[in-house]
This record gives sequence, structure tokens and C-alpha cells, in this order.
Amino acid sequence: MEKRGSNAIGKKPKPAKMKAGADPVKNFEKWKKKYNKTKERVKRERVQKKPEWQVEREYIDRLVSRYGDINAKEAVKFSDFPISKKTLLSLQEAQYRQPTEIQRQTIGFALQGKDVLGAAKTGSGKTLAFLIPVLECLYRQQWSSMDGLGALIISPTRELAYQTFEVLRKVGKNHEFSAGLIIGGKDLKGESERIHRTNIVICTPGRLLQHMDETATFHASNLHVLVLDEADRILDMGFADTLNAIVENLPKSRQTLLFSATQTKSVKDLARLSLKDPEYVWVHEKAKFSTPATLEQSYVVCELHQKVNMLYSFVKNHLKKKIIVFFACCKEVQYLFRVFCRLRPGMPILALHGKQQQMKRVEVYNDFLRKQNAVLFATDIAARGLDFPAVNWVLQYDCAEDADTYIHRVGRTARYKEGGEALLLLLPSEEEGMVGQLQEKKVPINKIQVNADKLQSVQQKLEAFLAQEKEQKERAQRCFVSYLRSVYLMKNKEVFDVFQLRLQEYAVSLGLAVAPRVRFLNKAQAQRAERGRGEEERSEEDEELRSFKSQLRGSVPRGESRSSESEDSGDDEEGESGSEAEVKQTILLGADDDSDDDEDLRDVDLLTVKRKDVFNLTEDQESPEEPVMGSKMKTEKETKFKEAKRALKRNFQVNTKVTFSEEGEAVQLWPPVQRAVTGGEEEEEEEEVSGIDVEKARERLRREDQEFDKQEYSRKVKAKHREKRLKAKAARREASKQHGQKSDEEEEEDEVVAYLANHSEDEFDPSTLPDPDKLRSDEEEEEEEEVRPTKRQHNSGESSDEAEEELAAGKRKKVRQQDDERTALDTGLSLAEDEELVLHLLGGGR
Repeated sequence: MEKRGSNAIGKKPKPAKMKAGADPVKNFEKWKKKYNKTKERVKRERVQKKPEWQVEREYIDRLVSRYGDINAKEAVKFSDFPISKKTLLSLQEAQYRQPTEIQRQTIGFALQGKDVLGAAKTGSGKTLAFLIPVLECLYRQQWSSMDGLGALIISPTRELAYQTFEVLRKVGKNHEFSAGLIIGGKDLKGESERIHRTNIVICTPGRLLQHMDETATFHASNLHVLVLDEADRILDMGFADTLNAIVENLPKSRQTLLFSATQTKSVKDLARLSLKDPEYVWVHEKAKFSTPATLEQSYVVCELHQKVNMLYSFVKNHLKKKIIVFFACCKEVQYLFRVFCRLRPGMPILALHGKQQQMKRVEVYNDFLRKQNAVLFATDIAARGLDFPAVNWVLQYDCAEDADTYIHRVGRTARYKEGGEALLLLLPSEEEGMVGQLQEKKVPINKIQVNADKLQSVQQKLEAFLAQEKEQKERAQRCFVSYLRSVYLMKNKEVFDVFQLRLQEYAVSLGLAVAPRVRFLNKAQAQRAERGRGEEERSEEDEELRSFKSQLRGSVPRGESRSSESEDSGDDEEGESGSEAEVKQTILLGADDDSDDDEDLRDVDLLTVKRKDVFNLTEDQESPEEPVMGSKMKTEKETKFKEAKRALKRNFQVNTKVTFSEEGEAVQLWPPVQRAVTGGEEEEEEEEVSGIDVEKARERLRREDQEFDKQEYSRKVKAKHREKRLKAKAARREASKQHGQKSDEEEEEDEVVAYLANHSEDEFDPSTLPDPDKLRSDEEEEEEEEVRPTKRQHNSGESSDEAEEELAAGKRKKVRQQDDERTALDTGLSLAEDEELVLHLLGGGR
């Protein structure tokens, strides 16, 4: 028996020597069997030495050959689809075994490279329906990190992008692709360093466009698959400009997948994405209802000022449930979240809104996933696509802007054939319009009544919270204004009418004593009233104007001007509606929910039509050449002046706050009493609360100007003169340096200048000392005595004690005595003669 591998590959083995008397035929048969075994072994060795990439390529070719045989109706398991072993293993480890209906009908088209528009009810598994084709597409291309971007998945919110990324980590962990989560609120520099090596990018539109504009190494020229999750939201006006800019940077030869629970059918939207013969897959198109059958939906009609009590009572009666509460704006979530934390309803309360930092949003998202029972206050950023497990209730505190948003909100519960309940709070003005839209969208909803006995009032507690904390009061005011703005900016005016809301009662329900002023609402209401008055007067004015124009043209007589009244009036109505559209567009562009709600919409009438009476047909204008803007400003000023006079006549009494000092004297804290600079009997008297006496205030200002301002000006002038004298002395000192001598006077000047160079505030200012070389009159001494304490007080900043004042007065008196003595002993002789006289007197004295 020969050893394995002893023969050279490809050569026949040598025949064994025949023994004496052996049969040659049998010997040949043995040799033939041995030869066949060797041949099979060599063949196996050749197969084993084939490169791995070639083996994998052959495996991929076999998978691709099966794409044409896909039958969605017969697919019961994921393994029934021609999917790679790596993807199947990841699905099995993540407990995904049987495909849902949307997955079963979509995966086949997507694997074949077709564009797909997928629509299914909420909670039907649309995420896997596009993640599996994305992984298989890159696997077919043998994609690596060096190839760059291969698939792009765009989501409308950061939370949905984060959730999609987590699902991709589970499903694609056995593949070798690199994936990245590109959303706002994260480090842009760190993303820029790695994004060019990322194969699958899951992102939000804004941050993606930012990388396209600012990151030089990022490009999408090799893109194969584009996925729009919640496509109807991305394609609407909110992301229109951003998405258009993104699509311009993407190659035309790509596969596009669009998924949403409320899919768009707009030809215009689909043309923007350059779709090629898309396959429209709507799983529940023929279904009786557009929401899950396991979802119980109902609505309650209540007044606006009862909503807070309704919410608190609902939470108190469902302490063992998991609840999501949807609000219209971030300011509502911020205020009510803090208020409910103070009310302590008995279960955890979380808040999720767009004003939070990104890490905080992720923390709240994960915290709500882990909790068994909790309440999540959220805006519509949590309405789309998020998969919160075991949510029992979805409460819509504020009505959704349209039926599609309602469907997405209630879709956070009753997912994957599980049960759930939804409750909608509607105002009386919203009931008819919203219920009708829901019926058109095939949403089954029932009206229920509230048990008034279980309704708990929290108004007094809110008032107490706002009285204790000034910040809470400010949040309540911002909540009030922000809610009114959100209602005012709603497009569906059949449902939302801000002018039917009871503002004062709503403010009181939030804990506010008085409703805050809403400037943009007051202006819109004034414009609405002005339009109502203008419609009555417009017919007569337009008739006169048309007749005058017809006379100028000479084509239509004055008497026949009424024949064309219908056409001209129709044009005027069209212009009216056009101006209203421009005004609304201005408000939408100027007001953003992420901006500060304290800034009112002051430019509501920016695009309104300014009409000028060219022919002086109205009697209100004095001259035809007066511009319309000027007249409008004049009337506004007169109106404000009249309103101010009316307010003064009403004599509003303002609440006062008084405290008592240790001596028992009453001190008024609010409103603050203005104290005048000058003293007097009038200033000591308290001002009346009803208003300010203009004449007294004018007299006080005049007296302050005389007694304080002029005195301060005089002091500054004298200080400037003193500075000039010091500079002159410094100049004389420089001149004496050239002669190389210094007198006693110059030494004193050196000390003064050296001291002035020191900026310490704790030492005495020598500039207040008198000039020994200058004879001063009594008036100048008195003026310097008045100015000196003021300057020392400004320089040192210390309080003047009685001991220091006495010491300073003694020094000044001593200096004056020395000056008097020096003046009395002045003999008019030279210095040498004075010395001889002094020596003579001293000698005689001895």
C-alpha cells in the first residue's frame, strides 16, 4: 500500500508487479480502482484550494439566479427567500422568524432592484422590509469600507433614526459593513472624520445636507440604495428644500425605497425622486379600517380650561399603565412636565421634545423603554415609527393637525397584533371637522362621556406653585402663548379656530391670574375686524372707482358700470385671498417652534397690499399726495394715545406689597417707588398708585439738572484743570533735569507724579493738597474743599467716617496756617539775603 500523496498529481500510478500465477485481469481491476480513488482525491484538493472570494461569488450567483422564482404567497419563513446565510443567521439570533405581510410582499421586489412604495398599518414591521434588501444589495456587490457610501436611509426624526440604527446592528452584525448614525446634536467633527468610510448611513435630512456642504471627503457618487422612512413626512413642505438639495447630489442610477403608514401618491413628489416604474405595495389598501383591529379608539369633548384637570384625573386612574401623552408644542411639554412632577400623581413622568439636548433625548427614550409603567409627555417627534413595547394608552392632549398625524400617534400602541387604547381630547369647535376627516380616512372612533365625579381639580395647586416660583409663572406664560400660536398656524381652518378659544379661562386653568398679552393674535383680530368693516364699504367705493375709470377710458358709460360689477368684484375677492395667503406665509416663515416663543409675530402685515387712493375718492384723506404708510402710522399713534387716556381714566388699582423694618416702619416693595436724586419734601411723599404727575416729574427733572448734573459737570471741569497743572509741573521738572539740579519744589512734584502713577485705591490722593507755590483766594479754597471729598470718595470707594473727616479737616487747617505764615514772612529779598537775616536773628536771639 503506497502512502497518500506519493504519486505526482496528474500522473497515472505504476502497475504493481504480478506475482507468479496471478490473474492479469484481476490485477488490472485493482489497478483501475486505485487510479479512480487517486483521481477523486486530486479533484477534491483542487476544489479546496479555490479562493474564498471565488467560492462566495459562486454562492451569490446561485442566490441571484433564484430571484426570478420568488413567490411572496408561498413564503412562510425568511429562509424561503433567497437571502444570504449571514442575514438569516442574524435574523434567527434576533428572534425574527416569520415575515409580516409588508415584508413578504416587499422583499421580493426590492431584491430584484425595483423601486418600491410600501404602505402598511403602524406596527407592521416596515423597518425590516427595507433593511434586509439593503444588506443583500451590498452583499451582492461585495461592498467594503474602501468603497464608501452604498446605502442611505433618511428618517424625519432623530429618535426614529436611532431606533433604525439599533435594528440594523442586530440584523447586520454578521456582515462586515460599516454603519453610521448621522443626526444633529452630536459631534460634527468626529462624524466628518469617519463618514467617508461608512457603507450604510442612517441620518436625518438636516445633518446629511450639512455634511454634503461642509465635509470635503464625503460624496454619494457610488450610492446604490436610497431609503426614505416615513416618506410622506419627509416629502412635505417641512423638508422640501432640504430633500431637493440632497437629491441633487445623488446619482440617478439608484434604487429608491419609500415606506410609511400613510404613503403618498402624489406624482409631483415621486417625480422629485426620479422613481422608475415603482411598485406600489399597500398591504391594507382594501382593509375596512386604516388602523389596527386590536386598537380601541374614542374621543371626549371638553372645554379648553378643563384639559389639565382631565389629564391629571386620567393619570391618577391609570397608575399601573404605560401611557404616552401627545402635545402640540414644546413649551406645553416643558411646563406641564414640571407641574406634574410637583403634583406627584404616583407614577414616573418623562418628557421628550425637540428643545432637549440629544443625549437627554436618548436617555429619556431608553428610560421609557425599560419602565413597566410610566407617563411620557411628548411632541410629534415621538409620533412616527418609534416602537415602544407594551404601551397601553395613547392620550392626545391636543388635537392632531390632520388625520395622518392622528394615525401615526395612535400607532404607538397596539403593535404586532397586541392590544391598545387611544383617547382624543377635542374642543367643541374641533369636533365636527376632525371627526369627519377621521371617517374619510377609515378610522373607527367612538364618542364617550366623562364621569364628572372622578374629575379632580388642580387649579388651586397650580396657582400656589406659580405664586412661589417666578420661573414657573414664566413657563406658564410661554406655554399659553405657544399653544395659541400653534393653533393659529394650523392649516386646517375647518378644525382649528383660535378666535373661538376662551383665553382668560384657559390662562386661569394653567394657574395664571391674568391672560398674557398675545400681540400677533391681537393684530390678527384687528385685521379680521377691519376686513369685516371693509367688505361693507368696498362695494360703494369700487362702484365709484369703476365708473371713474370707465369715463377715463371712454369705453363704458357711467350708467353701464354696474354690468361688469360681478367680474370686478370677483377680482377683488381673489386679491383679498391672495393677500391673506401672503400674510399666512409670512407667519409660517417667521415663527418656528424651535425658536423662542416670547418673540411675537410683529411683521404679520409685512406682505399685505398697501392701497393708495390716487383719485382722492375717499373723504378721509386730506390730500391725495399723502402716502398711505404715513397716514397709517399717524392713525396708529392717535389710537395708542387714545387707549392710554382711556386706561388712565379707568384708574386701575395695582396690587402693592409692603414689608416692615425692624423699627416698625412700612417699606413698599411693589410697585417700586422712584426716588429722586435731589432731596425735598415732594420726593419724600409716596407717589400715587394710579399714575405719575407729569408736571411734578418735569419740575423734579429740572431741579435735578440744576443741582446735580451741573455740579457734577463743574467737578469734572475742575478735575481736568488740575490734570493740566500737573502736566505743566511735569514739563517744568523735565526742563530742570537738563540743568542737572532739583529744587525742593521739583522733589515735591516728583513725589506727586510718582504717586499719580500708582493706581492703588487704598491710599490718599495727594492731588487734594494745596499748591504751596500759588496764592489762592478764599473762594478757590472753599471750592476745593467742596470738590475734594467728592473725588476722594470716587477714588477710594470707602465710606467717609467721622474720624477721617476730622483728620482731613485738621490737615487742611494746618496747611492754610502754614500758607498764612509763609505769606507774612515774605520779605521780598533774595535767598542769600534771607539766609543772612535768619542767621543774624538767630545769633541775636542767643
